[in-house]
Amino acid sequence: MKQSLQLRIGQHLTMTPQLQQAIRLLQLSTLELQNEVQTLLESNPMLEQEEGDGGTAEAADNEAPGEAAADSPGDDGLNGTEVDSSLTAENTESIPDDLPVDSSWDDVYDPGTTSYSAPNPDDRRDALDTVTVSEEGLHSHLYWQLDLASFSDTDRIIAHTLIDAIDDDGFLVQDLDSIHEQLSDQPDFAEDPLDISEIEAVLHRIQQFDPVGVGARDVGESLRLQLQHYDPDAPWLREARILIRDHLQLLGNRDFNQLARRMGLARDDLQHVVHLIQSLNPRPGSQFSDMKPEYIVPDVFITRHNDRWRVELNVESIPKLRINAFYAGMIKRANNSKDNTYLKNNLQEARWFLKSLQSRHETLLKVANSIVKRQRAFFDYGEEAMKPMVLRSIAEEVEMHESTISRVTTRKYMHTPRGIYEFKFFFSSHVSTDAGGECSATAIRAIIKKLVAAENPVKPLSDSKMANILAEQGIQVARRTIAKYRESLSISPSNERKRLA
Repeated sequence: MKQSLQLRIGQHLTMTPQLQQAIRLLQLSTLELQNEVQTLLESNPMLEQEEGDGGTAEAADNEAPGEAAADSPGDDGLNGTEVDSSLTAENTESIPDDLPVDSSWDDVYDPGTTSYSAPNPDDRRDALDTVTVSEEGLHSHLYWQLDLASFSDTDRIIAHTLIDAIDDDGFLVQDLDSIHEQLSDQPDFAEDPLDISEIEAVLHRIQQFDPVGVGARDVGESLRLQLQHYDPDAPWLREARILIRDHLQLLGNRDFNQLARRMGLARDDLQHVVHLIQSLNPRPGSQFSDMKPEYIVPDVFITRHNDRWRVELNVESIPKLRINAFYAGMIKRANNSKDNTYLKNNLQEARWFLKSLQSRHETLLKVANSIVKRQRAFFDYGEEAMKPMVLRSIAEEVEMHESTISRVTTRKYMHTPRGIYEFKFFFSSHVSTDAGGECSATAIRAIIKKLVAAENPVKPLSDSKMANILAEQGIQVARRTIAKYRESLSISPSNERKRLA
């Protein structure tokens, strides 16, 4: 085979480092972007955070390297700090030992993690921002109470094993026989065999810990433990104990007619008993969680101005960065020294980052404007007026690829007069109507939620009945589709929504 040379012309897309960085910044949430900026500020000396009303990033970026005056004081305070010549060794002795301060002990000392102080009327922050939430888990809370209680060494070992067998809802998920077998294999009980009655006695003591009802082996036992803390003379307490002991399954099935006959109570009296039981907590451990709360920072604000909806970026969350003019002025042209090369590379990286950051903000604002334009009916009238919308419709309007729109709308939030919504919330599939139009799936969910809120609790609406009501409005939805939407809204079936009154 003869070898030869051939020339071919072709096109292909190359992912440059600048493009890769722009795409990566585009998919970051606001909190992740702030962490990214902080990391870059610590590693790149050419970037600095803008303070006050100083020069903008664009103005600093337009200065050519080497043209900035190296001896001019910079806005960053690195070379603009002047030493007071009057402060010499001769007059330092006149400085008092205690200087006046503008803070007090309470400003720097946190008296507790679960305290709540009334918000200042002049404070514009949300009231929830002033509440510090305890992040103590259930097991930590139980171990803390165990350390305060007087247990023998043997009982303390048993108590530790029992607490380890309690799940996050507060229930003992391991039976006492297996716990007895597990403890009997330990060297501490080799000479003195452990009796299962000792484990049961320690369990009864743990069941007196906070929260009330913890350490129960099932829901019925947890409810009975909670009723023990009621006043013995409390009304309907005796009937509630009988119901939990003998007829809890009927209560779970909402069979109130059969329940009233079994207990020999009138319907009004049974309603009082059921209300007493419903005041108990079926999962006592759910109030404790060691998970840290996740905060949402809106990327854009939607406000109404002169009967028009205005979209504005959240400037508080946007990092204000600029090129450090002092270090940029240290770069020398036609100098290939190691230090000069280092400064040039960092300057180029800083410029790429600022351009990628600006591109991110412009894309975010462009997509948000397009969403508000298409979903204006939602902002005017609510979820029931939501229109169907897919990524392709936004991508075609802003002339971007669908994958770019997907990155922009993921973990990005807008603050509206109706609440804070993720960008993804405004995208939904559609259902055809009898009039030939389209109805958004979000609007159907809102209608289902409205129907359930207005239904008769004695005779709640079934999925078939809601499908018929929607059909009367011209929206053809199958019963199984109603069930799927209902489950996505965490709404129970009709038999579980049934109430006495």
